[in-house]
Amino acid sequence: MSPTAKRHHHVPQFYLRGFADDDQITTVRLPGDRTYTASVRKTAAENGFYTVPGHQAGDDVFERLFSEVEGAAAPVFRKLGEGVWPLEVQDRATLASLIALQVTRGPEQRRNMQHMKARLTQIELSMVGRDGVKDWAKKRSGLVIDDATAELIWEQAMRTDGPPVSVTAIDHIIQIGEMTEALMPYIAGRPWTLVRFDRRSLITSDTPVVLVPNPDETEDEGDEAFLPQGIGFLNAWGITYPLTRKLGLLMSDPMVLADRVDVNRVARGEFDHAEQGTTQYERFFNLHTAMNASISLFHHPDDARFVPEALPDPDPVTMRMSGGPAPYHDDDRVAAARKAPPQ
Repeated sequence: MSPTAKRHHHVPQFYLRGFADDDQITTVRLPGDRTYTASVRKTAAENGFYTVPGHQAGDDVFERLFSEVEGAAAPVFRKLGEGVWPLEVQDRATLASLIALQVTRGPEQRRNMQHMKARLTQIELSMVGRDGVKDWAKKRSGLVIDDATAELIWEQAMRTDGPPVSVTAIDHIIQIGEMTEALMPYIAGRPWTLVRFDRRSLITSDTPVVLVPNPDETEDEGDEAFLPQGIGFLNAWGITYPLTRKLGLLMSDPMVLADRVDVNRVARGEFDHAEQGTTQYERFFNLHTAMNASISLFHHPDDARFVPEALPDPDPVTMRMSGGPAPYHDDDRVAAARKAPPQ
């Protein structure tokens, strides 16, 4: 029986080696004030991140499962590096599966889940008010709490970030399974362009799959590009994914073909093509990669010059919930809301 895997990578090691030199890769911590070079083995990893204690197949069963997906995808990357393009149907589907998994597996997704859970709890408590916390706890969780606990829950819930909540590894893994399957059609069902670079190079990040908005809807401010509200895998103009420091994948707008071509033909790769990398392409990929990163960028030790000069602040939570009732911060507002006649 193999030993339990302790270090869990949320960006695959084989993938990172495509940006490494002799297994050494450089990390840039946003906003760019800390840079260091370390082994791939120690990069984009957390101890026990996917651990499910007590699982009958072993605590590290999901880390091993993800490793199997990566093991199937690694030969596809080797083929790309050897000049194979377009990909065979099965290889294309394998790569699409890895991309979908990458979108869902990272720490930023678990933090997103925590943010959503905290925000929903905050909204629920805002609706019941301070006086309703005890009843809320009883109905929500079957808990009978005292006044001091109710007051603590209220105070924590009314903080800007909402109450402290936790999301377990198994909660995250369940979402990974659901989201990965759901995202596949929006990745595989796009025309793919492989961009090959000679003199210039690509960087990557802890969130390397990037949604690109329609250029006509993007707001520019200097070197930064801001995504419009509501962009997702369904309506993104494109999706970028740096494959290696010399290969970039652009998954372009499927609507160009929607009225004329069967989506199954697109998913089989019949409309995929390749282009030579240019300075414009390099800046396009690297700017979007940098602006989409959550906490870290990664690049070959010789490629620091390809990191954009203006970098964003770290963004641990990449998906935020907006709207809903504003939190009540005093009992007068709660009382007024309760006494107000129906509209």
